[in-house]
Amino acid sequence: MDDLEKAIIFSFESGDSALKSQAVEYCRQIKETPSICSICIEKLWFCNVVQVQFWCLQALQDVLSVKYGSLSLDEQSYVRKSVFSMACLEVIDNENAVRVVEGPPFVKNKLAQVLATLIYFEYPLIWSSVFVDFMGHLSKGAVVIDMFCRVLNALDDELISLDYPRTPEEISVAARVKDAMRQQCVPQIARAWYDIVSLYRNSDPDLSATVLDCMRRFVSWIDIGLVANDAFVPLLFELILSDGLPDQVRGAAAGCVLAMVSKRMDPQSKLTLLQTLQISRVLGLVSGDAESELVAKVSALLTGYAVEVLECHKRLNSEETKAVSMDLLNEVLPSVFRVMQNCKVDSTFSIVQFLLGYVSTLKGLPALNEKQLLHITQILEVIRIQICYDPMYRNDLNSLDKVGLEEEDRMSEFRKDLFVLLRTVGRVAPELTQHFIRNSLANAVESTSERNVEEVEAALSLLYSFGESMTEEAMKTGSGCLSELIPMILTTQFPGHSHRLVALVYLENITRYLKFIQENSQYIPNVLGAFLDERGLHHQNVYVSRRACYLFMRVVKLLKSKLVPFIDEILQNLQDTLSQLTTMNYASRELSGTEDGSHIFEAIGLIIGLEDVPAGKQSEYLSLLLTPLCQQIEAGVQQAKVANSEDFPVKIANIQFAIVAINALSKGFSERLVTGSRPRVGLMFKQTLDVLLRVLIAFPKVKPLRSKVTSFIHRMVDTLGSSVFPYLPKALEQLLADSEPKETVGLLVLLNQLICKFNSALREILEEVYPVVADRIFDVIPGNVNEAEAANEEIRERIELQRTLYTFLHVIATHDLSSVFLTPKSGAYLDRMMQLLLTSSCNHKDITVRKACVQIFIKLIKDWCAKPYSEEKVPGFQNFMIETFATNCCLYSVLNKSFDFTDATTHALFGEIITAQKVMYEKFGNAFLMYLMSKSFPEAHIPQDLAEQYCQKLQGNDIRGLKSFYQSLIENLRVQQNGGHVFR
Repeated sequence: MDDLEKAIIFSFESGDSALKSQAVEYCRQIKETPSICSICIEKLWFCNVVQVQFWCLQALQDVLSVKYGSLSLDEQSYVRKSVFSMACLEVIDNENAVRVVEGPPFVKNKLAQVLATLIYFEYPLIWSSVFVDFMGHLSKGAVVIDMFCRVLNALDDELISLDYPRTPEEISVAARVKDAMRQQCVPQIARAWYDIVSLYRNSDPDLSATVLDCMRRFVSWIDIGLVANDAFVPLLFELILSDGLPDQVRGAAAGCVLAMVSKRMDPQSKLTLLQTLQISRVLGLVSGDAESELVAKVSALLTGYAVEVLECHKRLNSEETKAVSMDLLNEVLPSVFRVMQNCKVDSTFSIVQFLLGYVSTLKGLPALNEKQLLHITQILEVIRIQICYDPMYRNDLNSLDKVGLEEEDRMSEFRKDLFVLLRTVGRVAPELTQHFIRNSLANAVESTSERNVEEVEAALSLLYSFGESMTEEAMKTGSGCLSELIPMILTTQFPGHSHRLVALVYLENITRYLKFIQENSQYIPNVLGAFLDERGLHHQNVYVSRRACYLFMRVVKLLKSKLVPFIDEILQNLQDTLSQLTTMNYASRELSGTEDGSHIFEAIGLIIGLEDVPAGKQSEYLSLLLTPLCQQIEAGVQQAKVANSEDFPVKIANIQFAIVAINALSKGFSERLVTGSRPRVGLMFKQTLDVLLRVLIAFPKVKPLRSKVTSFIHRMVDTLGSSVFPYLPKALEQLLADSEPKETVGLLVLLNQLICKFNSALREILEEVYPVVADRIFDVIPGNVNEAEAANEEIRERIELQRTLYTFLHVIATHDLSSVFLTPKSGAYLDRMMQLLLTSSCNHKDITVRKACVQIFIKLIKDWCAKPYSEEKVPGFQNFMIETFATNCCLYSVLNKSFDFTDATTHALFGEIITAQKVMYEKFGNAFLMYLMSKSFPEAHIPQDLAEQYCQKLQGNDIRGLKSFYQSLIENLRVQQNGGHVFR
């Protein structure tokens, strides 16, 4: 053993030693020597160490792939002849020669890849006889036949198959190779396949399977007549149906038939081929062991066949061909359904797409016949089986651990298309679908199998999904057997109800079909029972009980006044739940977020907030709920003040939950009720607001509390109306204290709500608040921000603050409160506000912001400029609007080529700019026109005649004509000046 052989063996050893590194480096150096091809060929002939053989073949492949063009003709010829001799067992004059083709599979595959690389570069121009020469050696037996198949497979893998991404060069070479093979040798190869399989089917079934697998790869691009003929087709079906042969051979034959079936051709030829196959011969094979290789292969064949028949039915239009294709489809469908229900379906076959395609053929039919109705039933059974969870995940899904969460997410995604199919079937055969669901539910209830949890869940999920496509009217009237189904689920004790999945889908179903309950109020006690007992809010699984809180709130929203007679019963049943939620330490809560249990307070608020509830009872109910919540907040504030750093977040979270609960509770009470007929209720909410404002005083810098209290103030604005006014100064003072950009956004949103609700009544409060807000905001809002800066969280918050500020200024201006900007305290910020609005109206990236800024200017002109020539209310404002705004925003920003007239939003902005010009003329008169004519238009190189026409249009009453003329003017200027203007 020489140094190279030793180095190769060391380089293949596992681990990472210094000796291995030296060996790898030595091998790399040898690989770079000019004589590497000769070295490798010699080793392949005389070294029987498989690592050395593999390394030499890999080295040859690398050299050919990278340096083929730089090899001399002699070197190319030497490699070609040597490698071909090894593959074909050609004898050389040395008794010590090694037979590489008798080595392990990985060595033979690498040899095949080397030959495929040579074919890539040399066939057919240099080495035109490679395939013909190779076939001359097939008589040597199994070893050479096996090698020939490996070469063809390698050629498919490395060059021809489109299952892998190919470069344009590879696609071109593949076309060259395939064209040459078709002309020269494909018929001979096909004949060889037939002869070899016929000869070796019994004596060497593994070889026969290898040849058939090789043939399968080539069917897609060779002449179909070479394989779909009177010789091959009978042979293939004979192999498939031969019980005495191994599954490997039978499955390989099925794979060849599938390749024929799937080959691209015109639909009429395809239909003829499908007819001649007489596929019915193999239908019975799928009833065997679902896990066997043969059943898997035949299943793939039948599903592939069904897809092609369906495609022919879609593409052929004559009555005769449609009848033929439908007959073939009807023949194979029962077996296809059996495959879908019992076997592992090939990954390339989409069950849903195929079944949707089949169902679509039934849509236009006036009525379904018996066979079609049977197929629909089988489709529904396929859906039911497919959507069933695997029992092995039952415990994981119940506790919703990591494994359970992943499985639920996977199934949720997997089920989407199946539920689309269910609803499609439901539209084609609604009554049959409902009957199937009813029977599925009945069977699941009676089932004693170990899968009953999964079966009940699947049946309930079918009912839930089916409801998605039902009209409101159909739900109300209990269309079909729905009037039987809904009472059935309300009065049935389902097996597995203690499992999270069953309990959740059960409650979701009741919620989905509430329209039926609404029309059939006799079932309301059943609905309440489902939610209030251990099936819902008292379920042992916290995920169910919390979800039940939310769903119960939806039930209450719909049924509302129908629940008034049951209020005492509801509150009595909820007493322990409410007590638990109001006393539970946040650290012990198992769920947080949207399903933290707070929805139950909203549900109760919606019921007790109804005017149908007697006033005395209403106050009593509300007091029973608000008092412990307020006590929880007050106690939490005291505890948080003395809590250590570890306990502090928990105490704050407890306060936070109580505020959320109060907020949810208040949603059921209208302003009319609280401020009109039931003032005592209003007083209770005012007292509660006072408690919550003390939270802000105690913890002004705790962001979650600020957010929740702000949210509650929003609610109280809607609930208490103007009686909230005495609380606003204190509230706003606390919210303004030390607020960061994110909190300031929340404050501005609150102010916007207050202005929109109370209009000018808010003037005094706003005059005090605006200067503080302006002082806080103008210093922190950003200017132009690039993309890199926008990725910064702090910058993003400030951008959001800027956007909210525009809305705030717009709301002030459009609610007749612009005088707020002119008070002595606010005057210091007027110039900064005007510059911000100007800049934004000209070049903000968001067109809607630009439009809002222009609208603000229009309103300010109307408010601050009574009429032409009158004394200025705001000194310098008129000059600013004429000389700066009109020129920069109304002219130059529109001239910029980024101003896209074809965009609807931009066109709306343009309309506001036209309105602004019209208002400026109405308020500023000739001063506006004179500046345009003497200064703005000449600087923009607008011809005198066009400028005069503009002025005439501006003085007229035709706004649409003015807009059209100005757009035309701008577009002509852009053409003449190539959009070269920039903003000043």
